[in-house]
Order: sequence, then C-alpha cells, then structure tokens
Amino acid sequence: MKTKQYKEKYEKKLKKYTHPVRRIIDVKWIAQITILAFFIAIFFSGISDYLVREVNIILGIIIIIFFIVLGVIFDMVGISVTSAKQAPFNTMASKKIKGSKTAIKLLQNAEKVSAFCNDVIGDICNVITGAAGVVIATTISGHYNIDLLLTVLIINSVIAATTIGGKASGKAYAINKSEIIVYKVAKMCNVFVKKRG
Repeated sequence: MKTKQYKEKYEKKLKKYTHPVRRIIDVKWIAQITILAFFIAIFFSGISDYLVREVNIILGIIIIIFFIVLGVIFDMVGISVTSAKQAPFNTMASKKIKGSKTAIKLLQNAEKVSAFCNDVIGDICNVITGAAGVVIATTISGHYNIDLLLTVLIINSVIAATTIGGKASGKAYAINKSEIIVYKVAKMCNVFVKKRG
C-alpha cells in the first residue's frame, strides 16, 4: 500500500516537471535549421568541390584538413554550451563584464546552438571531407595507376579516423573547459552584434 502511494506521489512530481510535447518540439526552429543547413551545405560543398578539382593533391589535402578542424571546433562549441554552468556568467553579468550577457543567451538556447554546431556544421563538414576524399582518391588513382576502390577506401578511412579522433579529444577538452570556451565564443559573437554585453 505504501509502495503504491510513493509511486503515485513520484509520478505526480514527474508530471509537474515534464513539459508538454509542443513546448519541447519547436517546429519553426526545426524548419529554419533545416533550410539553413541546405543552403550552407550548397555553399560549402560548391566551394570545396571547385577548389579540390582545380588545385593539386597537396592543396586538396589542406582543404580536407581545414574542414576536419572546422568540424572539431564546432563540435567542441556544441558540447560546451550543453555542459557549461550559467552561474559564473550571471556573476559576470552583474559586474557588467563584456560578453557575459551573450554567453547567458548561448546557454539559454543551448539546444539550438548545439544543433547548429554539432548537427548542421559538423555533419556538413563530414559530407564535404568525404566527397573531397573521393575526388582526391580519383586523382591519385589516375596519376599513379592504383586501384580506385582501394584508394577511396584508404583515404576515406583516414579522414573518418582523423575526424573521430579529433572530436574525441575535443569533447574531453570542451567538457573540462566549457565555461572558458562559451565565454570566448560569446566574445567573438559580440563582434557581429551592435549591443555588447
């Protein structure tokens, strides 16, 4: 009997702290981020594809490294906003330290910032590096008469391993230094807004 009462009491508490589904799923935001991702993907894919096809193998590898690093950096930002605590920035805001109000806004919109950084930019970088890897593999295969399938397999495996290794090390740093990263990002964001806080 007591167990049933405790269960009912616990379920009431859960309902109290559970938000309705319509509040959790922001349809407008999902539509906006999907459209934004589409245009960002076209822009970056177009540029990278053109550059990789027009330049030599070494510059092509540099382009791939650039997008791997970009993906790792944005992944770190996405992890940081979801793991950082708001309390230090509230204290900084009360002392009117520049960047603190922007940092608070980033943390208050952590799910959106994380979706943009981890999913939009991160996934686009993965797609671009994979496509660029195929182009470079085709070039290498043609120049040195190496089997195309084997070349594509090796290059894309190296790209995947480098990306995963970079993101794994970046995650550990992002979690441990989340407040510092969020603050640095906030300061950078202030460059693009009129009101600084």
